[in-house]
Amino acid sequence: MAGNAPDSAADYRIAHVELDEETIIWRNADVEQERRVAIYDLLEENSFKPLRCVERGANGPYRLRLSVQDGRLAMEIRDENDAALETLLIGLARFRRPIREYFAICDSYYQAIRKATPTEIETIDMARRGIHNQAAELLVERLAGKIETDFATARRLFTLICVLHIKG
Repeated sequence: MAGNAPDSAADYRIAHVELDEETIIWRNADVEQERRVAIYDLLEENSFKPLRCVERGANGPYRLRLSVQDGRLAMEIRDENDAALETLLIGLARFRRPIREYFAICDSYYQAIRKATPTEIETIDMARRGIHNQAAELLVERLAGKIETDFATARRLFTLICVLHIKG
């Protein structure tokens, strides 16, 4: 597609996502369900524009592999033909607390679903969404200048980061 402008913003999206299976330790069925839903929702609708790749002419869509390496998130970006474009490493230190808080509130939420009143469930769910939103904002901030993405994509990516980070 040399010399051609991308057809639309839809080219700047993730078409395939993979999590490093060696990093993941399945915590429970609830976490596995979160992972499945996050991947499904992410692939259905996302905005993902890796700026350095685009500068070199890669217009997407992209394949993304997420893993944790030496305490950092590795975002391996590939083109549609699975050719490597870039691997971005992002420190996870600033995410440790939001990840811990998110899993703690999720555990409370899953327990509440089984035995709490609708009002109690709603209160816990609001807290869960608040933590998730703050973490998504942090992710957008950490990706600034590297990857342009929207808030909904950042939320789904944070869920996947949590799944990968259970081990740590």
